Amino acid sequence: MSEELQPSDAPGEEALDEVRATDADAWATACAEDLAAERSRRREQYGPPPGSAAEELRKLVDAVSDKLSSLQSPLLGAVAGPAAQQVVKQVVQQAKAAVEPVIERNPDVFDHLAAAGNELLAAYRSAVQSQERRWTAGDDQERRDRGDDSGPGERIDLD
Repeated sequence: MSEELQPSDAPGEEALDEVRATDADAWATACAEDLAAERSRRREQYGPPPGSAAEELRKLVDAVSDKLSSLQSPLLGAVAGPAAQQVVKQVVQQAKAAVEPVIERNPDVFDHLAAAGNELLAAYRSAVQSQERRWTAGDDQERRDRGDDSGPGERIDLD
């Protein structure tokens, strides 16, 4: 019991479909151009966008390892300097060798952790700002409710 749709013989419908397809393509093209222009404007204004959290962690590990490798330790003196430098390089290489496989296997985990950290920071910021508003605004309404308009101290009911 299959019903087949018969092609319509109306030439206007094909032309209408073609116009709709052209309009959709034009709209998509215009949106893509606007998006590309906005991205290039932001790149010029703010620099390149940050990479994923995994890439940023990799950059951090590289920067810290380079800095640690280049430090000269004045506390150890000239005798222990080269040996200490070699130990630092070895520890840095071991740390990089331990971190790299984790980053390679789980790049999405770092993105999720970064997003969770941003959400925690926003929640903390909101809590602190609301508490600061209460501290700085003063609780005039609460003092009036207790009937204590005369001073900053709290009234203690002894009854």
